Amino acid sequence: MEIVVASNNRKKRHEIEAILGKLGICLTPAEDTLFVDVVEDAGSFSGNAKKKADAFAKANNRPALADDSGLSVNALNGAPGVYSARFAGADATDADNNSKLLHDLEGVSDRAAQFICALHLAFPDGRTPLTAEGKVDGYILSEASGCSGFGYDPLFYCPALGKAFAEATPEEKASVSHRGLALRALAEQLGHRD
Repeated sequence: MEIVVASNNRKKRHEIEAILGKLGICLTPAEDTLFVDVVEDAGSFSGNAKKKADAFAKANNRPALADDSGLSVNALNGAPGVYSARFAGADATDADNNSKLLHDLEGVSDRAAQFICALHLAFPDGRTPLTAEGKVDGYILSEASGCSGFGYDPLFYCPALGKAFAEATPEEKASVSHRGLALRALAEQLGHRD
């Protein structure tokens, strides 16, 4: 079975492809994928992932895997949450979002946070979809550290790695990240499916 990665985010798509490729899952090349713009207004990571997967499965007439993920900071009542990519505004860059997060946490001692990933694999023939979630706990640093990864990776310190995600190799990050955990859980489900 060949699966479409339902994402217009090049960096996220690359990370998904790298992890699933190592798990032996066949993916439709980006150049053979019909990309769809989906409004992410479901209010939850799982709801947004479902919307994207359903739209891509229908447009491409093949199974589509969507990921919706983001950062949840305890002291900010779970923000940025589903607004992680646009925390600093609709056209915000990673740097803009990181800057806003640091500003909002100025003087705050509780910097505990979680990265959360919700996956949804939709089938165009109406088969029951597969879902998986992953979560990793950490905390927000007071300044950026490292130059790998994307999004909030330079600010997210992962105790399991002993460093920020942006200081980790892609393999190190994938071994403990929210996305890596969710993708491995989904791959296990696929292995048990007829």
